[in-house]
Amino acid sequence: MNLFPGWMMIEKLVPSLYVPSVYSIDLDALKRKGIRGLIMDLDNTLAEWHQPQASKEMIEWIGKVKRAGFKVVISSNNNRVRVSSFVHPLGVPFIARAKKPLLSSYRRALSLLQLKREEVAVVGDQIFTDILGGNRMGFYTILVVPVAPTDGFFTRLNRMAERRVLRWMKEKGYLSWEVKK
Repeated sequence: MNLFPGWMMIEKLVPSLYVPSVYSIDLDALKRKGIRGLIMDLDNTLAEWHQPQASKEMIEWIGKVKRAGFKVVISSNNNRVRVSSFVHPLGVPFIARAKKPLLSSYRRALSLLQLKREEVAVVGDQIFTDILGGNRMGFYTILVVPVAPTDGFFTRLNRMAERRVLRWMKEKGYLSWEVKK
């Protein structure tokens, strides 16, 4: 019996790569894979969900990513005011109220990047939004450990289900990395 609807086969929830943080992403390895663009989640991926501004460290890291030749788009389910105020010093385009994992925001991000699907990676902290949407589009997907130990209300609900699915995937051999509790 399949536990998931056809569009949500378990493989669609498995990331291509798992790293402790965005700062751990090996940009040279991505280049070798032909990746030239990044669609990045904001809340609990680039910053804590309640942090209003980009940190100096994040501004420097995004600068490093851009100097390395990558195009970047920030895609967030959060509202325009929150996303635009955070993204402004980064100098990259953004999509607010993305409604991830719906594909429309990923198509829009791909259009902003002006790249082919196989040249794009999605970076995020949630399997049911970032990884699922990215995998459905055929992107390389990178799951990061959430930067904050707390979440907003709806994300807390997602995290409970996510922990169960991650444990199940590890038990079944879908994951080769340690699941954070």
